[in-house]
Amino acid sequence: MARTKTLFRCSECGGESPRWLGRCPGCDAWNTLVEELAEPAARARATVSRTGTAPLPIDQVPADEWVATPTGIAELDRVLGGGLVPGSVTLLGGEPGIGKSTLLLQAAAARAAAGDRVLYVSAEESRQQVRLRAGRLGTLHPDLWLVAETSLPVVLADLATTEPALVVVDSVQALADPQLSSAPGSVAQVRHVAAQLVAEAKQRGVAVVLVGHVTKDGSLAGPRVLEHVVDTVCTFEGERHHALRLLRAVKHRFGPTHELGLFQMSDQGLLGVPDPSGLFLSDRRRGVPGSVVVPTLDGHRPLLVEIQALVTGSDLGNPRRSAQGVDGGRLNMVLAVLEERAGISVARSDVYALAAGGLRVTEPGADLALALAVVTAATDTPLADGVVVCAELGLGGELRQVSRLDRRLAEAARLGFATALVAPDGPEAPSGLRTVPAATLAEAVRHCHGGALGRPLRAV
Repeated sequence: MARTKTLFRCSECGGESPRWLGRCPGCDAWNTLVEELAEPAARARATVSRTGTAPLPIDQVPADEWVATPTGIAELDRVLGGGLVPGSVTLLGGEPGIGKSTLLLQAAAARAAAGDRVLYVSAEESRQQVRLRAGRLGTLHPDLWLVAETSLPVVLADLATTEPALVVVDSVQALADPQLSSAPGSVAQVRHVAAQLVAEAKQRGVAVVLVGHVTKDGSLAGPRVLEHVVDTVCTFEGERHHALRLLRAVKHRFGPTHELGLFQMSDQGLLGVPDPSGLFLSDRRRGVPGSVVVPTLDGHRPLLVEIQALVTGSDLGNPRRSAQGVDGGRLNMVLAVLEERAGISVARSDVYALAAGGLRVTEPGADLALALAVVTAATDTPLADGVVVCAELGLGGELRQVSRLDRRLAEAARLGFATALVAPDGPEAPSGLRTVPAATLAEAVRHCHGGALGRPLRAV
């Protein structure tokens, strides 16, 4: 009896090794080699068949051959640059339970209501489970076809039978081809399934959306070739304890990757958030020490977010530093600059910093807001009402301009803020908003305490 041959394949890059190694020789990732059965080499074909069109001069290639079709979900269309392009393959990743299936079921029903036939392939849940969810969401439609199947050949046969305009596969790791001896979810299976679905999408001109699992660190599971073979890669993020969900495109061959889609989980499913700044500030209490509003920018979308800080005495040798929604390293840097350049020390206090609303703020434009939130919390003197703060903080204590400040200030003016504390030489302020420039952090603290923007400074 012939001995079964095995090999070890990297779950990150798909590289092969004849024996197990601690580190993959292809991508240097640790503990990613998984044992698989070796597949027999395919025989070389005697003839060459063309899979695409004949070569053409680039100026003769039709530019409007593929036009995006709206999904019916405004926030999803914003991220996709107008909708899904026929013949494209989109990969949607996110943590379990974040709402991926809910979002795609709503998008599938919206496309079906627009007159397109949609095939929803459920490889992880039964038909009854998906049917019950669709009933709760109000997404039942006769043009939305459902199949619960894990065999790739059967799914391809169903695709040929139904001839849909959109196919949703939930999830790509659960599909498998019986001709391969590898287990479902293995590197070989995921790569083969994705390649077959991409070829089918290009040949039939049908838009395909794949749901992908994520690893513990939040990256998409499976080989990197899975991200390279698809046209669009989207991530669906959010905190389990918050209703807010964020959709981003990290790769998009048909448009930019700067847009951000915002959803709110409700009993009716995922609802788009047309005014996210108003949502983030809806529960804000005015006149509270440690509260500062900063106009951030996520892609092309300006968002006003409340940065909160709490400073309290500590008996510990190493006081606590806690950051939720803001970068912990950035917080430590801000505290060091506050002590060395502005003379405000919190070395013997616990410091807690938070971006309210469940949003994660990592851009440098929030440095000054974070610093002033700590100052107002430590001195128990709130910032004046109607003030926004936006500037990057340097290690020398200088304040620097941030990108697209005009869009940020316009959003602040729209929400009724009257004053903006910014770095010098900024753009002209929009109507109804005045800017107060500050060259250094110490000058910004003086503006906020004892100046026109705040109250007299109390001792730390």
